[in-house]
Amino acid sequence: MISFKHLALAVALACAAAPALHAQDGGQRPVPAKAADKAALQAAPEIATGYAEKSGWTASKFMVAAANPLATEAGYRMLKQGGSAIDAAIATQMVLTLVEPQSSGIGGGAFLLLFDGKKVHSYDGRETAPMAATERLFLDKDGKPVSRETGVVGGRSTGAPGVLRMLEMAHRKHGRLAWSKLFEPAIELAEKGFNVSPRLNALLRYDQRRLTRDPVAAAYFYDADGQPRPVGYLLKNPELAKVLHEVAQGGADVFYTGRVARDIAAKVAGHPTNPGLLTAADIASYRPRERDPVCSDYRKWRVCGAPPPSSGGIAIAEMLGILETTDIGAHRPVNGVPDAQAIHLFSEAGRLAYADRNRYVADTDFVPLPGNGIASLLDKRYLARRAALIGTQSMGSAQPGTPQGMQVAWGTDTAIDKPSTSHLVAVDGYGNALTMTTSVEDAFGSRQMVDGFMLNNQLTDFSFDALDANGPIANRVQPGKRPRSAMSPTLVFDKATGKLVLATGSPGGSTIINYVAKVLVGTLDWNLDVQQAISLPNFGSRNGPTELEAGRFPDAVVQQLKARGHEVRQFEQNSGLQGIQRVRRDGRDVWFGGADPRREGIVRGD
Repeated sequence: MISFKHLALAVALACAAAPALHAQDGGQRPVPAKAADKAALQAAPEIATGYAEKSGWTASKFMVAAANPLATEAGYRMLKQGGSAIDAAIATQMVLTLVEPQSSGIGGGAFLLLFDGKKVHSYDGRETAPMAATERLFLDKDGKPVSRETGVVGGRSTGAPGVLRMLEMAHRKHGRLAWSKLFEPAIELAEKGFNVSPRLNALLRYDQRRLTRDPVAAAYFYDADGQPRPVGYLLKNPELAKVLHEVAQGGADVFYTGRVARDIAAKVAGHPTNPGLLTAADIASYRPRERDPVCSDYRKWRVCGAPPPSSGGIAIAEMLGILETTDIGAHRPVNGVPDAQAIHLFSEAGRLAYADRNRYVADTDFVPLPGNGIASLLDKRYLARRAALIGTQSMGSAQPGTPQGMQVAWGTDTAIDKPSTSHLVAVDGYGNALTMTTSVEDAFGSRQMVDGFMLNNQLTDFSFDALDANGPIANRVQPGKRPRSAMSPTLVFDKATGKLVLATGSPGGSTIINYVAKVLVGTLDWNLDVQQAISLPNFGSRNGPTELEAGRFPDAVVQQLKARGHEVRQFEQNSGLQGIQRVRRDGRDVWFGGADPRREGIVRGD
């Protein structure tokens, strides 16, 4: 087994050398600072830091993929010791808390789908609003929405974290190894140190102005001269090690009802310019939910995603249901690039699905979906009517539809909805498979560090406005409510055999839906392997401009889209897709894993 010490050193040395290489050589493609214009930065709070071609990984027994090699190694260690997919996921998440603090951690939340060989289970670890929160949380004294900066940075935006209690709930039902063992890799790395990766270093430089306002974060991430910890620096986190040790021994309640909860509440309330409302009682009362997944048929497959308050499962199912009526499968990419017709169909389907998402989807514990709920939005006749709106020219901006039985009217959402997030997938040797998207929302969350981890700013995923001319906004702030998310952990099955075909998901804010849908079309319609599908250029629409990944599309394709009426916007689209696919090799089923070339992730398995 590779030790963490040797793996960390190897990763640091490899990554430190990578920026000198070129993408066509299979190495790292550095992104110059001037390449990220203001629009791109607004679209992706976790900036693009490079591109390294990946060819995929194969295994026959078990496999795990995550956004950082050290996190992948932790999950692999659990699988190697006979652990289940949820065991691997917990170990992986704890290490991500340490090595990828800009994206996820125990101060945030997550959505998880788990297949136990017979049934798909959906776990909701989304954060909740404080009980003292009102619809005016993100409005100023004049009733106008506050700025993005005011919304994000500080205590105002922090909700009760959900990831630990959600993972514990899933572990009780599906775990095989002892809870305490799953924390060993992260505790070891936190105590002995890990090497700062190029991605973490780049994000520390990008977010230096905001992050250094918190003295705790400044002392941890920056040196005495205020410079970010350099690539390869051995960074230790004894405070996080202590928290993880306590949780490993005493369970999630130690976090939710003890000193850590009190520390979080004090940090939130004590912000000097933007205090929040979250209390220790809010944290103690947090409960995860097990909900029914959103499952629908697409051609010969069964696709399952996360239900509300995630919007991903519904939006992707709508996109697929609309695309099912088209010939998108006939437009397989040439030389790794989709043609204008494929982009047109995909973008128009996205416009229609995002229009419904932005109007109707929110926490269904508080706000009902229109008509008969999910069934009305995914009804094949309804989606056929939506698909009929697609013509040869772009519709520009779609209007929300009217599902059968709809009796309520909602306003249009104004959430920021641009999370920095991470995704992991795992399959074990017992027939279990897992896909989990995990987040602290914006890069480094609320920029508040406590006890060695970052606090989320997930409350900015609520609409800042509470109502508009159409009525109350479904995703408005309410006490105890969970903000809408775009997180889209997805499992795909062969309808005829019931076998798992694919587990995938991505970070990327509201663009997550397009990223994941791209992989589904790539694998299911275009017969690409999951690595090829992940590596495809990102494209699509969120019911606005047609968005293309910068530098990845020929000018001829761009001009063809413009001729069809598309307003084209090209910028860095910083996905972080992971995927594990069942493939047939030499007469037997094996696992094939892929990781996004835009981030540092890898896959491991036996």
